[in-house]
Amino acid sequence: MAQASIQAVAREAGVSVSTVSRTFAKPDLVLPETRERVMTAAEKLNYRISRSAAALKSGQSFRIALLFSESIITWFNSRIYAGLDSVFHPAGYDISVFSMTSADERRKFFTDLPVLRNADAVVVSSFNIEPDEARKLKAMNVPIVGINIPSNDGFDAGVSIDDHAAEHIAVDHLVALGHQRIAYIGYDEMDDRSALRYSASARLQGFMDDCNSYPGVTPMPLSLDHAGDPANAVLNCIISASPAPSAVCLCDDELAIPALFRLRQYGRRIPQDLSLIGFDDNLYASSLGLTTLHQDPYAMGAKAAQKTLALIASDGKHPSAAAEPRFETPQVQLMLRETTAPYIDPNA
Repeated sequence: MAQASIQAVAREAGVSVSTVSRTFAKPDLVLPETRERVMTAAEKLNYRISRSAAALKSGQSFRIALLFSESIITWFNSRIYAGLDSVFHPAGYDISVFSMTSADERRKFFTDLPVLRNADAVVVSSFNIEPDEARKLKAMNVPIVGINIPSNDGFDAGVSIDDHAAEHIAVDHLVALGHQRIAYIGYDEMDDRSALRYSASARLQGFMDDCNSYPGVTPMPLSLDHAGDPANAVLNCIISASPAPSAVCLCDDELAIPALFRLRQYGRRIPQDLSLIGFDDNLYASSLGLTTLHQDPYAMGAKAAQKTLALIASDGKHPSAAAEPRFETPQVQLMLRETTAPYIDPNA
């Protein structure tokens, strides 16, 4: 069957040619029922828009640059990607993933992008940007949207949990169970290889602030480097700590889950000897009975994508209104399971 013309699709759907064009170029500007009629007509008539022709006409690349600080295969990043793609793909946009391990790599990206002009928007996950980097893209009307960013500075919109407040929830729970020696174990974010600022660093500060608000509670911040076996590193931190903690908050479930297995292999009873709280509520947390703090990266990705499309559609005109509310803070929920229990004094 020969490909139909755009005029034939418009007649079949009962809309104007401009509405058909808008459905393919900027679907978020078309009513859902109208969009459905156009897509049904296009499918029936075997109509396919030329991606390159649409790009030339609109000046868009139909590409979104996604900046991650870790591999896309991590639970958090893969869920962020899936949420973004659930919105961008139906709207005709591809996602190009860039892994940033240092501030130098981030600076190079923001230097090269204005020259290449190969992205219609930039989404940054979990780390900061600098003011001059943001200015380069604002001059091109390229919006920057953040997911779990440490600061909203330089971003046009964002969806981020409050990491500081989240650790308050964990500490409050452990203190209510009678724990007074509480450790926090996370990675050393000050190592020289990065110079990026991460959102998760606020978790440690939240932990310290809340512990210090309780008389008699001793916070025990312990840090790991990024080398070696993290489960063994957690074990060594705990058994070498003096005094020994009765409860531990871990920076994420990808650290908490292997640490849980390793501690039990070493003979530590969880939660009788040691209570553990993770962070994320990842794929395996529920089945393993891990008490953890729940966040939903898929939903955050989808919401960030919706804001991104609204900003692209505004084309620099009143961008704040286009993405209202510009910045959203999803709630974090404590998932009570089997790895926390009331403190029992072993000497009693």
